[in-house]
Amino acid sequence: MRILFLGDMVGRTGRTAVWQRLPGFISDFRLDFVVVNGENAAGGFGITEEIFQETLKAGADVVTTGNHVWDQREALSFASREERFLRPANFPRGTPGRGSGLYLARNGARVLVANIMGRIFMQPDLDDPFRTAEEELAACPLGEQADVAIIDFHAEATSEKVCFGHFVDGRVSAVIGTHTHQPTADHQILNGGTAYITDAGMCGDFDSSLGFDKEEPLNRFITKVPKGRFEAANGPATICGVGLEISDRTGLAEKIAPLRLGPRLEETIPPFWR
Repeated sequence: MRILFLGDMVGRTGRTAVWQRLPGFISDFRLDFVVVNGENAAGGFGITEEIFQETLKAGADVVTTGNHVWDQREALSFASREERFLRPANFPRGTPGRGSGLYLARNGARVLVANIMGRIFMQPDLDDPFRTAEEELAACPLGEQADVAIIDFHAEATSEKVCFGHFVDGRVSAVIGTHTHQPTADHQILNGGTAYITDAGMCGDFDSSLGFDKEEPLNRFITKVPKGRFEAANGPATICGVGLEISDRTGLAEKIAPLRLGPRLEETIPPFWR
């Protein structure tokens, strides 16, 4: 089974690049399932319902989020009625929306997707992500209710991400880190068969500071005095993510490799998709 996970879409340039290229990816690579993180899609802060719907139209099966999920207040409304929109599962009980879902892939497989947020250097401070993962996997175990299980672990600290990956190793198909916007080079299959990467990167302009126009972040580092708002950079976008090959027999990972297409970064396509 072939799965594509795309890192955080940042601003107009990032989301437009995804909308334009994702249909081609699905047909050219014969993808069975696509997950896109959309929490920075609306000017870098949150996501609107229109952007969410356009991302689905482009071919995404699920849109995950993170700490910016409620930055666009309308998300509080549509989160509850859109099954393919996920906010972190470790928000307190009663929070609008859902943190996980079971979805049908193009090849007929049942895919569990869970969106979980870390706690180190993150705001808001949510419930224990490790305990949340236990609850999610107990409710929908891999090999029983789910044929494939993917966790978007939205976190800052690399140590927390790595430990989380080992914690669920062998019980999920993949743990894909998001949030820091910088693609890491540690894609691997852990000892128990779970594919892992610390951060999938972003879909956005890399002539920037994490997808934002670099002048204001640079000013704040130098002067400590804000001059204006952070604005999403609007140059040509690079699409970053990872490709996964999942065993139809075990639901565990067989292959993982990065996908990067666009300016600035070295382009690469998963070699097993060429």
